[in-house]
Amino acid sequence: MSQHSQFALLGKRRFLPYFVTQALGAFNDNLYKNALLLLIAFSGIIAEEDSALYTNLAAGLFILPFFLFSPIAGQIADKMEKSRLIRSVKLLEVAIMLIAAVGVITNNMTLMMTLLFLMGLQSALFGPVKFALLPQQLHKDELVGGNALVEMGTFLAILGGTITAGLLFDLTAAKYWIAAGVIFFAVLGYFSSRFIPTAEAGDPQLTINWNPFTELVNTLRNARQQRAVYLSIMAISWFWFLGASYLTQFPNLARDHLGGNPQIVTLLLTLFSVGVAAGSLLCEKLSGHKVELGIVPIGSLGMSIFGVDLYFAISSLNISSDLSALAFVQNADHWRMMADIALISLFGGLYVVPLQALIQQRSDEKMRAQTIAANNVMNALFMVGSAAFGIISLVVMKLSIAEYFCVIAIMNIVVVGYVYSQVPEFALRFVIWMLSHTMYRVSHKGIQNIPEEGPVVLVCNHVSYVDALLIAGACPRPIRFVMDRSISEMPGLKWFFRLAKTIPICSPKANTEVYETAFRRIKEELADGQVVCIFPEGKLTQSGNIETFRAGIERIIAETPVPVIPMALDGLWGSFFSHKDGLALTKTPRRFWSRVGLTVGQPKAAESVTAAILEQDVKHLFHAGQNL
Repeated sequence: MSQHSQFALLGKRRFLPYFVTQALGAFNDNLYKNALLLLIAFSGIIAEEDSALYTNLAAGLFILPFFLFSPIAGQIADKMEKSRLIRSVKLLEVAIMLIAAVGVITNNMTLMMTLLFLMGLQSALFGPVKFALLPQQLHKDELVGGNALVEMGTFLAILGGTITAGLLFDLTAAKYWIAAGVIFFAVLGYFSSRFIPTAEAGDPQLTINWNPFTELVNTLRNARQQRAVYLSIMAISWFWFLGASYLTQFPNLARDHLGGNPQIVTLLLTLFSVGVAAGSLLCEKLSGHKVELGIVPIGSLGMSIFGVDLYFAISSLNISSDLSALAFVQNADHWRMMADIALISLFGGLYVVPLQALIQQRSDEKMRAQTIAANNVMNALFMVGSAAFGIISLVVMKLSIAEYFCVIAIMNIVVVGYVYSQVPEFALRFVIWMLSHTMYRVSHKGIQNIPEEGPVVLVCNHVSYVDALLIAGACPRPIRFVMDRSISEMPGLKWFFRLAKTIPICSPKANTEVYETAFRRIKEELADGQVVCIFPEGKLTQSGNIETFRAGIERIIAETPVPVIPMALDGLWGSFFSHKDGLALTKTPRRFWSRVGLTVGQPKAAESVTAAILEQDVKHLFHAGQNL
């Protein structure tokens, strides 16, 4: 993939047919659902007093299959070759839409509602396979960009389907146009699926449990085994709770505060969908082509800030008369509210895309689709919870819509704060990301020399107190840093280094127990397949030059023979965190967004490692980095 644009994926056969198939499916689902809701509300097929019942029944019938069949769908997706399964599911969609067309033309409400359930079934079958396929078809540095494009395409397709349903409903012979539309897009989706490349089964020997209830329990239990993955699932489901809370209330917001014109509802939906699409696309730029959890807290913080501001924006509005969408946009009084809605959804895109990529990346390959199925179940459950909470808040507690939006924005702070407290990696990556994108511009060369798995020791020169953070931000794997105890226990930073599982060390003369404990922990971490990084100088440089490497690295390799990778940092000497012109942290910060380089050398076999050799290697890399 191009390092400059995720849109290069749209020119790849391994992605484009999948992208088109997914977008057409989302478009057609929403075309039919919203056409059906319009038929219920305005066509006179049913009595007006029954319209609310049928509207809620429609929502329930579509979402019910996600509870019943997602776990089974996850098993099937792990057992079968995925492109074949997608074609089968899209062929099922064609059959469903043919019958749905008959229901629309004949005004058979029972048939149309039954077909809505079958559409939910088709979506439940498609959900696990479509996301489990991505890690097989995309390179690791494409995964975030691919998910961002899918998220963008999905939300724009949802919007397009919703708008198209309204346009077709206004035409003469609307029923026939709607019937033809759902068949046409279903057929188009099937033909696009035929171009999806082969994607092998994750576990061909899997024995499928066809009991939806016991398998639901098993799916959720399996998802809980990987805590980071499970809490990411919960965090994604919370996003759907928030999304459903906002989208469900847009019609009431337009009616009670914005003049009641249906065009305004479409405008609000457009703002929300375009915002999510923009935020999703921004993810790759901010993440540096990798799964970067550091931007997730930024997304959640933005959703809360602009969610609270939305309360004040709505409260300050005067109820408008019946305005067209154009007149509404031209009124400056509405700009703050529109900006809040767009920014809530934009930060929502920043929030959800890295989490989706993390689930795909870290879930067990043999159970990836089942893990995604668990995510789909939880998404559905949280959307039902959103509806229930909305009824309690707006009907029972008599909150205004503005107050309701404020409550869920505050709830967002509490919920995501809990998730971050349970998975320290989120907070850790956030601090690292903020540091590397405010005070420093970090470029790296040779980072691919760090293996994707297995134990390895990194050695690097030591220039500043933030060396470890910058290295951690550049490396795609978690790192256990061996750090002087005086640094790891600094006030204000102690909590962070503990969070990062830093290994404190000191001179054996100062404390023999700390010294020996450090080597024991290093041995344990390497035995566990982790990456360990040490600074063999043993202290921050006093001159900006690389000082003598101590022999501790030789003891580490003698006890646990693993590959050693030399690295060099340049550009940090003279920063607020270095010892130039006085002790670090004692000077006024003057350098912001400074350019810092990290150069990574080739792995060295354990038997060829000495402190002196590594010192020369790091010096060579340091000078090479300065010359770039």
